[in-house]
Amino acid sequence: MASRMQYCYNHVLPLTAMVAVECTNVGLNVLFKEATAKGMNRYIFITYSYAVGTLLLLPLSFIFPSSRTVIPSLKFHLGSRIFLLGLIGYLAQICAYKGMDYSSPTLASAISNLEPAFTFILAVLFRLETVALRSSSSQAKIIGTIASISGALLVVLYKGPKVLVQWPLESSEPNWVISGILLATAYLLFSIWYIVQTQVLEIYPAELIVALFYNLCGAIISVPVSLITQPKLSSWILRPSVAVIAVLYSGVFQSFSSLVVTWGLHLKGPVYVAIFSPVSIAIAAFMSAIFLDDSLHLGRY
Repeated sequence: MASRMQYCYNHVLPLTAMVAVECTNVGLNVLFKEATAKGMNRYIFITYSYAVGTLLLLPLSFIFPSSRTVIPSLKFHLGSRIFLLGLIGYLAQICAYKGMDYSSPTLASAISNLEPAFTFILAVLFRLETVALRSSSSQAKIIGTIASISGALLVVLYKGPKVLVQWPLESSEPNWVISGILLATAYLLFSIWYIVQTQVLEIYPAELIVALFYNLCGAIISVPVSLITQPKLSSWILRPSVAVIAVLYSGVFQSFSSLVVTWGLHLKGPVYVAIFSPVSIAIAAFMSAIFLDDSLHLGRY
């Protein structure tokens, strides 16, 4: 019985949790696209998301304290790394949301094919992953890396026919390429985030606290940027609309995602977490076609 529970915790639960995270991320992307189409500013959206996530995780850190008996104190070098996490995460979201402004959540999910490739390469460089060319596992990861990069390039560069729905995409061809560059940058930053997060957890193995301080640092970084870009207080007022739903959804599920991803990184490592990114492609294509009237194409359009 104990071995079965251990198996579920080490294998079944991480798989289920990562798939759930990808599903919630796609839902967030669709809501963000809809909210910004109605006038929501992306900088304010990110700020509210971090703030709501921080407020949700703060009481949880007291309700569910770390079960580990030995947790090092938060010193400057550790705090600076967590702040770096917040900065990387914030920049990644800016690039991702700006990229979606030029295209759609479907492209964002398709470009996420790059995330496992970037993460695997970085994990090897930082010695978090070993490569043995005769190992079937390493061979599969190398082939997967090549396939991921090829798939992302295909989506951005190949013009294919429509395969679902008749509505045209709003993005023009130049914007589609710019979007691909921005999204690729975002997923590179997310991969770096995974690596830094893994290193932080090796020093400070308290997932909930790390997730809390990550969201807090993200909020601290995003507030001045948002105030500079949107100094009018009227821009910060959330009126009953899809924007409110998007902000609440983002705050709740961003805290959930950051906590689950942090736990997954600590338990399974960065490559395992990143390989679930392509799961979002089919979900995003379906949701974008239903809720955003996007056409589904082979390749670009």
